[in-house]
Amino acid sequence: MKRLRLLSLVLLLVVCGGSVSAQYYQIASQIPELIQPALMSGLNYKGYVDGSYVVGMGNRRADFLELSTSQGFCYSSWFFMGVGAGVQVMFSNVGHPEMPSAPSPGFDPDRGHRRTACMIPLFTDFRFNIGGDRKDVTFFIDLKLGGSFLIGNDYVEIGDGYLTNSGCFYLKPSAGLRIPLNESGKQALNVGVSYQFLTSNYYRSYASNCSLNALGVTIGFDW
Repeated sequence: MKRLRLLSLVLLLVVCGGSVSAQYYQIASQIPELIQPALMSGLNYKGYVDGSYVVGMGNRRADFLELSTSQGFCYSSWFFMGVGAGVQVMFSNVGHPEMPSAPSPGFDPDRGHRRTACMIPLFTDFRFNIGGDRKDVTFFIDLKLGGSFLIGNDYVEIGDGYLTNSGCFYLKPSAGLRIPLNESGKQALNVGVSYQFLTSNYYRSYASNCSLNALGVTIGFDW
């Protein structure tokens, strides 16, 4: 009886192992089909231009006017991935702070400080179209993820301290409607809302990190 149970268990493991192996083989066999369009230049090139204005929220806040472009490929009818760059004008809208009374190491009081600045975001862009093909009005979700860099060597006055010119973490999700502008649907107008999140080094009487949150609107064009 024990030998019979052992034989049954071995047969069960062989059957299950064969089933799992078959699933892995099926997945592996599909990988070349997924990457073949990229290797054979079969992907569809796509470009975007977006303009946005987001308004700061919280105690340390700033408004941002941004113009950006993304260039990449459509990996399917609903998924785009590419890289992009932009130009941001940042407006600090918090009252003028006083110079930190005991600057932390690394803070240079001889450097200038201002309340308007220019930043350059560099990012990877992921975009999803939901609810139809490109000839229809569809819902889109866009995610820009990367870094943003302050131009110049000055500090920017925000809240009760100063934003430094070190690189900022940059996250900007957007959602809205894609509205085709012709019968083919290749060109379209994109209208939506955007949320922006930045983190950077921040100086008061000591060094710390600062997070900036902003919410606003985005209008774009794709081709």
